[in-house]
Amino acid sequence: MTENNEPIEYRAGFISIIGKPNAGKSTLLNKFLGQKIAAVSPRPQTTRKKQLGIVTLDEAQLIFVDTPGVHKVKHKLGQKMNEEALSTLEDNDLVIFLVDGGTAPEAGDFIIAEAIHETKLSTPILLVINKTDLAGDMLDARIKEYQALVPDSDVVTIAARRGTNIAGLTEKVISMLPEGPALFPEDQVTDVFERDIAADLIREAALIILNDEVPHSVAVRVDEYTERGDTGAYIEATLFVERESQKGIVIGKGGTKLKRIGSSARNSIEAMSGRKVFLRLRVKVRKNWRNDDAFLERFGYGKDK
Repeated sequence: MTENNEPIEYRAGFISIIGKPNAGKSTLLNKFLGQKIAAVSPRPQTTRKKQLGIVTLDEAQLIFVDTPGVHKVKHKLGQKMNEEALSTLEDNDLVIFLVDGGTAPEAGDFIIAEAIHETKLSTPILLVINKTDLAGDMLDARIKEYQALVPDSDVVTIAARRGTNIAGLTEKVISMLPEGPALFPEDQVTDVFERDIAADLIREAALIILNDEVPHSVAVRVDEYTERGDTGAYIEATLFVERESQKGIVIGKGGTKLKRIGSSARNSIEAMSGRKVFLRLRVKVRKNWRNDDAFLERFGYGKDK
């Protein structure tokens, strides 16, 4: 109740977070949630499919839609990722256009801005300038450059990794949502199954450990995710690459690289699930899988879930 004994109106809505690769979308989502459900790495295009992150507060329920980074397309996977991200511009209550304040606008930013103008959105746009800690003396210039892309939008500046102004952003987001009841149970934080999050965390570990050797030629399939009562969970997963030479790189001499990937991924999955995990990984070759429609569909790209 307010001081005048008037009821406080609850707000709830879907908020699309869209931006170019490595703008910080998954980092921001995890920061909102206070826990990790989205894969994060220094490599761009870590997120390949959209997922929900649900934050339930006393005054509002914020349902964030994390999306793949929008980029210049080089293969069918990239095309499907862009289509999935841009589809969230409509049918949501708010769009957060997240940009990297440490750099000038790039191809992905221009693609998003063009899509916003072409679709003539009635959905409100909130321009969120991230990584302001990296902008230095160029921050004011960066803000003007990004504002020029979507001149009618409100602007909030943050540094998601440091947690700078996340509270201010949350307050702004809530004020822009429609009034209405919560749409999900208060203890639900995502719409994605643990096995799917595990697959993302395995791929995240691979991206970090392999660095530039096999940039985005890795896909992960969880073959088994079995609960073992009090002892935790047993997971088997396959890492797919496009060439035999890449398979050797992923495995490493004496299996060292694959062991490092497994160890890092296991730690992340245990932190996410809150229980012990036994993780077994294998590597297989699927030639040119990023341009293979049948393979991409089996992995859930480009079809309704």
